[in-house]
Amino acid sequence: MDFDLTDEQRLLADSVGRLMADTYSFEKRRALIREAEGYSAELWARYAELGLLGLPFAEEHGGFGGGAVEIMLVMEAFGRALALEPYLATVVLGGTALRLAGSPAQLEAMVPRIAEGQLKLAFAHGERQARYDLSDIETKATRSGAGYVLDGAKTVVLHGDSADMLVVSARTSGGRDDADGLSLFLVDGRANGVARRGYALRDGTRAAEVVLSGVEVGADALLGAEGAAFPVIARVVEAGIAAMCAESVGAMDAMHAMTLDYLKTRQQFGRPIGENQVLQHRSAEMLIQLENARGMAMLAAMMVDEPDAAERARNIAMAKVGVGQAGRFVSQQAIQLHGGIGMTEEYAIGHFFRRVMVIEHSFGDTAHHLNRLAALAA
Repeated sequence: MDFDLTDEQRLLADSVGRLMADTYSFEKRRALIREAEGYSAELWARYAELGLLGLPFAEEHGGFGGGAVEIMLVMEAFGRALALEPYLATVVLGGTALRLAGSPAQLEAMVPRIAEGQLKLAFAHGERQARYDLSDIETKATRSGAGYVLDGAKTVVLHGDSADMLVVSARTSGGRDDADGLSLFLVDGRANGVARRGYALRDGTRAAEVVLSGVEVGADALLGAEGAAFPVIARVVEAGIAAMCAESVGAMDAMHAMTLDYLKTRQQFGRPIGENQVLQHRSAEMLIQLENARGMAMLAAMMVDEPDAAERARNIAMAKVGVGQAGRFVSQQAIQLHGGIGMTEEYAIGHFFRRVMVIEHSFGDTAHHLNRLAALAA
């Protein structure tokens, strides 16, 4: 299997890497967290100029015809910079739902606006009682004339407070934990009956609690076939896992580089602490875990479009476990090797640590996916 990047993919990686290095300092990130939306509108416009927002969409719909590998390269660059913009929420999660289930009319209306940076999406699926169970949905969508009325609540909706449009999962039939009977709807974030409470997660990124009270939507808001959304939801989550695996690798890469630099410059007893052989071994172990995670992130990216659902689920769960374990090891070693300064708010390494830990617990933590692997192997 050929793992070499094409010239276009190398150019993409270089372009995004330069953009983040030139514009995304740690101090600027800390200032952006304090802004109302929690990210840079100026950078969001730059992403649109570079074609990043339309990257995974087909050219005939106004996109750039990229795939999971291109998303991997972008997310890895974002991970190195701890980017705050709602790229995952809009392009990966909401965008995947739209690509897989959207009608030609929906794609024609929405993709150009997404690519131009004028339309931000959020994937409103998780509920408090569900934890990591994708089919445990209590939000209801009831027929009303030609449309539907939505009632329910969604939790930890990534960038749900600033999204223009919510991709909401709701039950049109079946019991609470049935995979059948789930549908997806496009809901205006400012529609009557939609209440959103935004907040910052532990790593500084944004999320929201969303309550839907008698929200009326038309038949054209239905995304895909009624009652048949569960396979789409599963694939949206798998695309999110693959993207976050790449982001975690980028963050680990940055932590490893920062730790090496610290070992070379921090002096104790008149010499750099990096001359201590034990610390050299620990930094080498960090590199081994980082490269293991990089391989797992590549596997996840290649599996996103795998037609065999069982094979796709198994490999993406395996990648989630591998990247989660590596991320925990690299993050903990980076903090330990930095010592007390690594725990301060003014130093970047602790912020990388928190981001990697949030990623590990997103869409199922390591223990959850280990259990999934065991069940799939049974």
